[in-house]
Amino acid sequence: MTAAPLLLGTQLTCVRERRRLFRHLDVELDVGQALYLEGANGSGKTSLLRILSGLSEPRAGTVLWRGENIRDCRLSYYTQLLYLGHNPALKNDLTALENLQFYAQLSRHHGEAEQALTHLGLRGHENQPIRTLSAGQRRRVALARLWLSTAQLWLLDEPFTALDRTGVQHLQQRMAEHLAAEGAIVITSHQAIDLPNITRLNLS
Repeated sequence: MTAAPLLLGTQLTCVRERRRLFRHLDVELDVGQALYLEGANGSGKTSLLRILSGLSEPRAGTVLWRGENIRDCRLSYYTQLLYLGHNPALKNDLTALENLQFYAQLSRHHGEAEQALTHLGLRGHENQPIRTLSAGQRRRVALARLWLSTAQLWLLDEPFTALDRTGVQHLQQRMAEHLAAEGAIVITSHQAIDLPNITRLNLS
């Protein structure tokens, strides 16, 4: 008997403000694979990520995690999911380091928080409150969670925004490590992506 895909979206239809973004869309992702969502702004890339994360409901279709509807396995699904959208979801009164330490404790993840910040070019900003950082720096603090995460599935919306060339290289290396460790990634980006075992889905 063939094992079910890690993540499977079948016949997905999305409507936003009376506008249909996509319909009858199938998405399949397995261990060690990355899916690169392409398309013009407004084509539905972020909407699809939100549907796959369970934050939004499709007009039609289902999302399955290891063969089970995510509506029926929310607890097990969310323990294996890391979703990074446009909102960095950080606590403004905590420092960059405290935010990562709080995330690691809350999610029962592990890793070296200070080293994660260094990978994103934030050395020297570890003890600054989030409210004093620029929007780009806050974005990079959120991305540093990827160095702490043990979730199997990463859903990443424009993760390379605000990163310099070195930051992009470090992030792509971390994603490649995640895939090699039997992880899976769905990603949107306006930049070229160099990852092993990546397929593309154009929503335009």
